[in-house]
Amino acid sequence: MSKFKKNTMQNITKYVLLILIGLSTQFIQAQENSNSFRINTLKELKEKITIEERDFLKSEVENIMIRLNNGEITEEKADLLKKEAAKKRALNIENRTAIINNKIALLERNEEGYYDNDGETSVAGFSIGGNEGTVIGIKTKGTNKPRRYDRRTYSEIVIAIGFNNAIIEGEKIDDSPYKFGGSRFFELGWAWKTRVFKNSNFMRFKYGVSLQFNGLKPTDNNYFVENGDETSLEVFPYDLKKSKLTITNLVVPIHFEFGPSKKNIKDNYFRYDTYNQFKFGIGAYAGFNVGTRQKLKYTVDGDKVKDKIKQDYNASNLVYGLSSYVAFRNVAVYAKYDLSPIFKDQITKQNNVSLGVRFDMD
Repeated sequence: MSKFKKNTMQNITKYVLLILIGLSTQFIQAQENSNSFRINTLKELKEKITIEERDFLKSEVENIMIRLNNGEITEEKADLLKKEAAKKRALNIENRTAIINNKIALLERNEEGYYDNDGETSVAGFSIGGNEGTVIGIKTKGTNKPRRYDRRTYSEIVIAIGFNNAIIEGEKIDDSPYKFGGSRFFELGWAWKTRVFKNSNFMRFKYGVSLQFNGLKPTDNNYFVENGDETSLEVFPYDLKKSKLTITNLVVPIHFEFGPSKKNIKDNYFRYDTYNQFKFGIGAYAGFNVGTRQKLKYTVDGDKVKDKIKQDYNASNLVYGLSSYVAFRNVAVYAKYDLSPIFKDQITKQNNVSLGVRFDMD
């Protein structure tokens, strides 16, 4: 098949798929925007209101009993709080069902397709044709959940970036064959943090999963060459504009975090706050190599050449090391050191070392 015919068939297939998606979406939305469909949805929602408010009341009563058993409030105060909670939830059921009944009445007395645009749902996406049609999008509806009296585990996104290099056996780090400013690392992960002790937040156990990208840029126009079981640096035959080896590892970091926190006590819950406090973490990580790539940029006879070479370069399959950080708020000074060598079975041992900034965003 010629290139022209191949491109034509691809374009036809693409447009046919778009038309089919658009037609199916319009049909689904026509069903969802009909008055009868929305009335049935509202009736189902009304039935769930009582269950939801009862769950709230049950959670609030449990929290009140915890406070009573801990000696924080008297039995008279606990009875008063339970009566107030029951009254509030009964009024919530009455008010919320009244709102639903008004919406149902509004739809029943208006024409088919009437839409009050009151924000019952939110839609994200883009449309092709029509004023309301969403071809690709996400519908979300807010849901309320009872607040837990004590929350011991939190999750957060971890992002770290900084300088990378290697400690080479028998050599000073000042004599490193890798550029100090050009060799960098990047880490992206997800972490959980759990309070270790029930009545103290001084120590937290932090654990998760991360992707670590360790980059090494050789000096003096060198590049990495794999000769059997040996990986070494050799002079490149052309003038290099860029030479970089990136080793990507998937690791499981584990840290113990220490530091003071402020205890915020509310009527129905309490939380420990470490945001405006200094934090210190120390731990280790272990995992495995998921990819190694060398990137070369150079010029040959006036032509710019970019090479991306994917091979293992004898990089260690299993990686493990130590890491630590000192943080204030969500920003930390972060250091990590690979106990496993960068390249396996080498005459001269090299270990990766990194220093940078870490952001823990909850």
